[in-house]
Amino acid sequence: MDPTDTPSERAAVDIGQPGAVKGQLIYRQHLWTRLTHWIWAISLFFLLLSGLQIFNAHPTLYVGDQSGFGFDNSIVSIGAENTASGPAGYATVFGKRFDTSGLLGLSWEDGQAVGRGFPAWATIPSYQDLATGRVVHFFFAWLLSATLLLWLLGSLINGHLRRDLAPRLSDLRALPRDIANHARLRFHHVRDYNTLQKLAYGGVLFVLFPLMIATGLAMSPTMNAALPWLPEMFGGRETARSIHFLVMLLLVAFFVIHMLMIAAAGPINELRSIITGWYRTDPPARAQPQSEVRS
Repeated sequence: MDPTDTPSERAAVDIGQPGAVKGQLIYRQHLWTRLTHWIWAISLFFLLLSGLQIFNAHPTLYVGDQSGFGFDNSIVSIGAENTASGPAGYATVFGKRFDTSGLLGLSWEDGQAVGRGFPAWATIPSYQDLATGRVVHFFFAWLLSATLLLWLLGSLINGHLRRDLAPRLSDLRALPRDIANHARLRFHHVRDYNTLQKLAYGGVLFVLFPLMIATGLAMSPTMNAALPWLPEMFGGRETARSIHFLVMLLLVAFFVIHMLMIAAAGPINELRSIITGWYRTDPPARAQPQSEVRS
């Protein structure tokens, strides 16, 4: 773990306005936090694109333990068909059909229509190759899982969980104010996480990540043999696959919102924090505890 457990601080002065205090530079993202952050970001990128490659092998989601021609339990389906006006792509969600030509079901490669679930630019590898997609997916799945476990142990030891992520009663009282501040794009740059951040990061680290790992294991025949109760815990292997896909969508949504908040709060300051560890806070007159945006 990074030995610098107590944040260092140093005063900063605006050169353009002599004597005008801009705020302090504080060391708030320790090396271990920055390393795990980027490992997770890289892992999730490859997991997403290789996961879509695997999904393309059978672009349909079901509920239950089995699927096939003898069952009517699909909830999402992506495909292509020939129509009077030519080939078209479609997506069916809970029985409602949408025309998705050009994106889902049917896309264009080198000027030709190709029937596949997700287009080539959204998968790793870009061509249809289930075996390679599985190798890439499993490698980064284990990398993320191992890093998450090490991060959890380290955060318990150095107090990061208790000190920075565990919501307190005062956080819950501040929730309406934090929601209002975010809705108005009013961000205050201080060291501590605000309530929305604690809830969002906690949801990702302690709900979405574990759920993604558990449902992934529930789809493995090897794990099914070793832990037969695991797929049943999710209502069957097919339901586990559907939950796995839903978690992926939620993580993508979190990433998009995360990027928007970083851009709105000041991308240079936010990126400097997660790259170098140093972060500039608001001047004392503006800083308000539990009301900043932190990358």
